[in-house]
Amino acid sequence: MNERFRVVGGTRLQGRVPVVGAKNSALKLMAAALLAEGRTRLTNVPAILDVTIMAELLRRLGAVVDYDTTAGVVEIDVPATIGHRADYELVRALRASISVLGPLIARCGEADVAVPGGDAIGSRGLDLHAAGLEALGAKVHVAHGYLVASAPSGLHGADIRLDFPSVGATENILMAAVLAPGTTRLDNAAREPEIVDIATLLVEMGARIHGAGTSLIEIEGVDALHPVEHAVVPDRIAAGSWAFAAATTRGDVEIVGGNAAHLEVTLELLTGVGCEVTDTADGFRVLAPEGRPRSLDIATLPYPGFPTDLQPFAITYNAVADGSAMITENLFEARFRTVQELARLGAEARIDGHHVLVHGVGQLSGAPVEASDIRAGAALVIAGLVADGVTTVSGVQHIDRGYAAYETLMQGLGADVTREPDVAPFA
Repeated sequence: MNERFRVVGGTRLQGRVPVVGAKNSALKLMAAALLAEGRTRLTNVPAILDVTIMAELLRRLGAVVDYDTTAGVVEIDVPATIGHRADYELVRALRASISVLGPLIARCGEADVAVPGGDAIGSRGLDLHAAGLEALGAKVHVAHGYLVASAPSGLHGADIRLDFPSVGATENILMAAVLAPGTTRLDNAAREPEIVDIATLLVEMGARIHGAGTSLIEIEGVDALHPVEHAVVPDRIAAGSWAFAAATTRGDVEIVGGNAAHLEVTLELLTGVGCEVTDTADGFRVLAPEGRPRSLDIATLPYPGFPTDLQPFAITYNAVADGSAMITENLFEARFRTVQELARLGAEARIDGHHVLVHGVGQLSGAPVEASDIRAGAALVIAGLVADGVTTVSGVQHIDRGYAAYETLMQGLGADVTREPDVAPFA
């Protein structure tokens, strides 16, 4: 059954909201478990659909996966011999499944991974994955919708420089290189906390990695890794979305489990427009100033810059802020679908290439809108909270991929957000 969120406007969010492990780390850590025979145990795993999909993908590759959503634990028992083909049926539902490419080529000497989302090999992301693996000694090509990699003579260390600090390419190269004889130097690597988390897991498993979290990572290949237990790093994107929720609704929210150090640029920007951000014993707190929010210019950049995943929340914030703001998207093309939906709520925004000019209005007006992805959907719920009347947000399945029981979290902060059956068009 299709579902939607029903959001009643006029709520100032107040209270404590929990943040658990990062989706963008948990999925990659699950893939990394393929590198070691035996049972790896991950804790602080979010109870979301994407983890369920990744668990099924690993099962198809031969692993035994137990996922306890209540405890937030995933246990992955990897056999001595695993499969090497990740089918389109699952890959199309989860772009992060491309992260099995590196572990499979390292363990099996070959990998067939369906091209996610219909991307061509020439797209920036997959091109960097392929070039990095080829530098390590693999042969990579696309055939019948699959990215096919093989290393009949094995992998070897190499000096690699990424044209762009791609998170996915950094992850795949890192996971492939840990079992490649020799030394790999990966320059212009992504620096996200999730990269550090993967490197930390791999080091715990016996890998030799230096420089994770900087632009230069050095990996000394080892013969084998062993399974371990590891806690997933807190979800900085979820934490940042709650920070914007507090600022947008003029609220007061403590993000329990959040790590403010992973959101330095974001929180500095919110502090600059009057929000009070303080560390707490359990996370950090965002207290918005009284009165209407002040507009805030944003430009997305690779970490440690402003995250592209928080861009929809920044647009929503500016939609009701006092003044005009420019939002610049430097990482992804056509990631402004939130703007079209916000316009249905009365937002004044104009798209110009990779810029959006937003002129804040005093209040939005409730209307039916539709989520196009995880973050856009979550941001539209926040927009509904600062709209007059009732807003319905369709496409709840997108939000569920990144937030477990989003409506329950909202209710815990005093919001009137409920889940209900969606009305089928032309019914």
